[in-house]
Amino acid sequence: MPVPLTEAAVTALAEDAAAAPSMHNTQPWRFRHSSADAVFAVYADLSRALPQEDADTRGLHLACGAALLNLRVGAAHRGLPAHTSLLPDPHDETLLATVDLGSGGKAGSDGEGHDREGHAGGEGGSGVEADSGGEVDEPLAQLYPAVHTRHTSRYPFLEEELPDTCRTALVAAAEQEGATLEFPGAWHLDWVMEVARRAEVRNADSRERREEMSHWTRLGAATADVATDGVPEYAFGPHQRSGQAPVRDFAGRRPVADRGTADFEPTPHLALLSTPTDRPADWLRAGQAMQRVLLVATQEGLVGSFVTQALEWTDLRWPLRDPMTGAGPVQMVLRLGYGPQGPRTPRRPVREVLDIEP
Repeated sequence: MPVPLTEAAVTALAEDAAAAPSMHNTQPWRFRHSSADAVFAVYADLSRALPQEDADTRGLHLACGAALLNLRVGAAHRGLPAHTSLLPDPHDETLLATVDLGSGGKAGSDGEGHDREGHAGGEGGSGVEADSGGEVDEPLAQLYPAVHTRHTSRYPFLEEELPDTCRTALVAAAEQEGATLEFPGAWHLDWVMEVARRAEVRNADSRERREEMSHWTRLGAATADVATDGVPEYAFGPHQRSGQAPVRDFAGRRPVADRGTADFEPTPHLALLSTPTDRPADWLRAGQAMQRVLLVATQEGLVGSFVTQALEWTDLRWPLRDPMTGAGPVQMVLRLGYGPQGPRTPRRPVREVLDIEP
């Protein structure tokens, strides 16, 4: 029989999960905990989808995958073994994952999970993703201090190289979650930045996308102080005066008082996260890999932000990959480096995202 978790423990796990990043800080997740069998379920909140910038909900799946990784880290920190299954119910597209915290990896072993096309787990499917075998995942537990200290930083980073040992650790973090992390070489880096700039221009020219971003940005100190989601103006970062860092300008064409300008790094450190295939299960794996990379980066003293502009356009996303390596589709572009810690962005109250069943 599983050991029942207290309401305080369940709430703390949900708070850990909800500390994950999401596009425009939409926080498109819901959690449900069944006290009877100690199973946490992660659901997509489709009311928080971005129909213009994330029409296929790929970014939503990445965000929920990041929340899932945080949940696994929180469980390991509390000495709980975790057995994860992705897309366990082919009849419920909002149920993205379940995490069995109570039976040492027994629940879900008979179902194996399904992908969106209804195939049983296996290559390209979902199935059983992380089975601790009844043991606590100590490497994940060691990442816990970074869960609540990691914040997106849209400030200039130092023009300082990342040590090889650091890059190796980040690459390994992605591999542990079934993804590939690549630091592009000179010509590829220039191309990725060029494609990001093209996407930024497209976004600025699209009234629908400007309106969608405006809906999720919070202008004015009073609004930012009470916001529980979206990107408040204090997290926009300065306007870019020079440099090539492809940082999204959340202000758009709107004036922001006292925002200031700054010189950004001329040669940013970008990392491309990719998966072999491109289905919802891959997106969830990529989200877990992305978050594991970011937690490791935080422990290595790095800060990071996201370069999603080109990923939001179907015809610009595929050209991001390096054709020389045969890499799969790019799921996320990360900007990493040494610089100021980003401010904490608001989070919805746990009572709005967590249901506890008897």
